[in-house]
Amino acid sequence: MCVERQEVKISKAEELQNGFLNGQFLLAMPNMVDEQFARSVVYICAHSPEGAMGFIINQQQSIGFTDLLEQIGIIKEEDAIILPDHQRKLMIRNGGPVDKNRGFVIHSSDYSVSSTMPVAEDVSMTATVDIVRAIYDDKGPRQAIMTLGYSGWGAGQLEAELAQNGWLTCPANNALLFDGDISSQYERLLSEIGVDISRLVTSAGRA
Repeated sequence: MCVERQEVKISKAEELQNGFLNGQFLLAMPNMVDEQFARSVVYICAHSPEGAMGFIINQQQSIGFTDLLEQIGIIKEEDAIILPDHQRKLMIRNGGPVDKNRGFVIHSSDYSVSSTMPVAEDVSMTATVDIVRAIYDDKGPRQAIMTLGYSGWGAGQLEAELAQNGWLTCPANNALLFDGDISSQYERLLSEIGVDISRLVTSAGRA
């Protein structure tokens, strides 16, 4: 489920104390049953008693940024060739199995519109076409990753998966969050938190 933005503001310290994982990474354990999440790194954008919402950041979609621009009518097919190299190479990621045709952008907090949702101190999330157009016009955020789809958990579902040792959790590292090299992101993040995948046992708890 997609978690609605909370009206009551909760500080980051209070969130962590209450067990909320906003702005943290989930790393799939080797015993992950759901193949869609095998060896996945998920960035959690919203977590509350009502559920959780996050995005797989180390899986690539088959379409690219130019395809997306064409699909939403920002450019025509013949205009794609004149796009700058950095835009033509911009990756679209598979955020998860829910709402696969809907786009989301996780980005640095130097960009904000009315629909932008703060996630962490320096990370936000926007899910409107405005930010896609801003990126196309080179007026977007300094750092951004774009996804189609998201990963959602109902009330108590993520907590149950954590209790069953389905995930490791750790504070998000923005350098890895916005890293374009997704092929080794899972292994590098495990190394960052001092976990040896070859010795990781399925009874392990949180990182």
